[in-house]
Amino acid sequence: MKIEALNCPNCGAGVQSDRTQCQFCKTRLKTIGCPTCFGLMFSGTKFCGHCGAIAGPVTTKETVCGNCPRCRRRMERTLLGGTSFVACVSCDGLWIDAATFENICADRERQSAVLGFLAERTEPSGSTKVSYVPCPTCGQLMNRSNFARASGVIVDICKQHGVWFDADELPTIIEFIRKGGMELARQREKNELNDEREQLRSEKRRLATQAGEFAGENRWSDEVGSDIRGFVRTLFG
Repeated sequence: MKIEALNCPNCGAGVQSDRTQCQFCKTRLKTIGCPTCFGLMFSGTKFCGHCGAIAGPVTTKETVCGNCPRCRRRMERTLLGGTSFVACVSCDGLWIDAATFENICADRERQSAVLGFLAERTEPSGSTKVSYVPCPTCGQLMNRSNFARASGVIVDICKQHGVWFDADELPTIIEFIRKGGMELARQREKNELNDEREQLRSEKRRLATQAGEFAGENRWSDEVGSDIRGFVRTLFG
């Protein structure tokens, strides 16, 4: 590992990155990578010294916040800077309300803070058994959905209360967003809407043509034929 001069998160003194303890204030040190630029910094540092990204202070309240919907173990509410969520102490699953998840998706600094926290907490896990889980708030089984219809991450959603993420799912979604996945998903939806509109226009032209041929072949008056074409138009107006 390349040795760098970093600052102790407790006293601010310069310390080499290979040290496990600050020689001045004796604080125990652990080197982690910045989730934004991957530069080295000490755990507990508020800002990356390389790119300035917020690492974010973490405050974990020991109060129990119900049982994990996946493994039924206890959960804790965690405050990460300005982001609050509930985390399982056993399987590392996360329960996040809709507004908080929206803020994470839209704010790169919040993403960096969450990635930094999860990098320390979450170990890579194997595949999770596919099953529907209850909402921790209302107890109703949640819907499973492919996030943005293109990410490949199937999350559990309660439309009223929030989103459940199994371990590794939220970091994968953040990576998807940072690589431009949301823009690609929106473009895909736009293309699908355009295709649907074109199909409707084609069907409208086909029905209009059929109505014209029918009016020419039968013995109805021009007025009746005009009424038929008018009725077809109202179906697509």
